[in-house]
Amino acid sequence: MSTFLEQLETPVPVVDLDRMAMNLDRMAAYATLHGLQLRPHVKTHKSPRIAAEQLRQGAVGLTCATLREAEVMSEVCDDLLVAYPPVGAARLERLARLPQHVRVAVSADDAAALPALSVAAKLGRRSFDVFVEADVGMHRVGVSNPDRAVLLAKAIHDTSHLEFGGVLFYPGHIRQNVPDQSGALAALGTDLARYIDALRDAGLPPRVVSGGSTPAAWRFHEVPGVTEVRPGTYVYNDRTTAMIGACDWDDCALTVLATVVSVAVKGQAVIDAGTKALGREPIRAEGDGFGAVLDHPEVVVSRMSEEHGILDLSKSDWKPRLGDLVRIVPNHVCIVVHLFDEIIGVRGHAVETQWPVAARGRGPAYEEVDKGPSRPRAVKDEAR
Repeated sequence: MSTFLEQLETPVPVVDLDRMAMNLDRMAAYATLHGLQLRPHVKTHKSPRIAAEQLRQGAVGLTCATLREAEVMSEVCDDLLVAYPPVGAARLERLARLPQHVRVAVSADDAAALPALSVAAKLGRRSFDVFVEADVGMHRVGVSNPDRAVLLAKAIHDTSHLEFGGVLFYPGHIRQNVPDQSGALAALGTDLARYIDALRDAGLPPRVVSGGSTPAAWRFHEVPGVTEVRPGTYVYNDRTTAMIGACDWDDCALTVLATVVSVAVKGQAVIDAGTKALGREPIRAEGDGFGAVLDHPEVVVSRMSEEHGILDLSKSDWKPRLGDLVRIVPNHVCIVVHLFDEIIGVRGHAVETQWPVAARGRGPAYEEVDKGPSRPRAVKDEAR
């Protein structure tokens, strides 16, 4: 028996399967066309099902931010990059316990992290590839100059159970509209060349130069030296991505299906999707609000409480009625996915499938057993 959108209890995230397939195809084709390796970041979808499709389309591995993500993705991928500082005993223990068949890489910006990382690798009877993370403008993590990169690369090379993997960077500061990124990308290329040249001169040429972020992903081929790209948001896209021109509005595959629960106040409508469904991140582009209606992008979610979202109708002739269903394109899709347990896959108004947000949360994805090594929990992927 078929299920349709009108039968779903809202709020609920729904993904247009055709739009998602086009997004996956487009990025895979871009990477192939420009000779770049694709290592998608799973923080957006957190789903082995989608990760498997990315790998089927040619991704060389996956990027993770959390150990939960790495544990879950080890079920479908044998080459993982944990692009987060490897600091803390609990994090290192989980890193060491990833399945033996999985090649594991991490990023680092401080040699003080290496001794403990080496011990974890030894206890796990494995080695880790370690990337030097370079700060190229985000000013969040990363070594601040090429000299420090060389010192760290040498320390990695000289530490047992660790291998110098290359250079990793995240240009999250580049959020201009895509056609306006030329100056920022040129500066990025200049800065990156300084790191690459210094490492090469020190006898430590980077095997991989890996760059992240969807906003700049479509122009990474213009940055000399980059060999690998790590976009995440592109799989679903969101309002921010569309507003900066990194995708079209019709490329936004994930929306939050919501119900109009009140039209009592003139000039607005209230939906049942508030901060617990949409998050509270402001738009990181021109505009305001916390999301917009898919079919009426001029209508934004102007205010929210936990379970209520206020649609501002002042710029629209659209008059929603009590009980109407609306689909909200969130400002930041990664946050929204993390707020739900499962995703509904649709074509038109028909529900075709569903899948769990299996890598959601922080807790271990392994079952403790009395004897022998831990094993991954089964991740259900049910079709409806």
